[in-house]
Amino acid sequence: MDCKVKWTGDGMSFIAETGTNHTVVMDGAIEAGGRNLAPRPLELMLAGAGGCAAFDVVLILKKGRHAVKGVEVSLQAERADVEPRVFTRIHFHFRVTGKQLKSEAVARAIELSKDKYCSATSMLGKTAEITHDFEIIED
Repeated sequence: MDCKVKWTGDGMSFIAETGTNHTVVMDGAIEAGGRNLAPRPLELMLAGAGGCAAFDVVLILKKGRHAVKGVEVSLQAERADVEPRVFTRIHFHFRVTGKQLKSEAVARAIELSKDKYCSATSMLGKTAEITHDFEIIED
C-alpha cells in the first residue's frame, strides 16, 4: 500500500494521494495555522476505523445471508492529554438496518470485525480501549 502526502504551501493544508489514485485533502485548525477547510489527519484515522468496521459488518452479514439493508456507525474518541495525543478510548455505536436481523448475528459480526478482521481497530487498539454497542432497526 502506498500513499504520498504533500503540503500545499498554503497554511497547514495537505493533499494525500493514495496508491489507488484517490486524493484526500487535510487541513489544520485555525489556532494551528490551518484554515479549517478539510478534516484533520486524526479525524481521517477515526473515519478509517469506522469505515473498516462497517465494511466488515456488512460483508459478514451478507455472507451469512442476513437481510442487511444499512449499516451506520458513530464513533466517539478520547485522546491522551499529553503528546503524543493518541486515542485512549474509542466507542463504536452501530445502527444496523434490515429485515428480521438477529441480535446474535449482528453481535457476532461486530466481534469478528473487532477481534479478527479490522486492521484499523487492531492497530488503534494498541493504545485505545475499544468498546461498541449496537441497535437493530427493522426495515
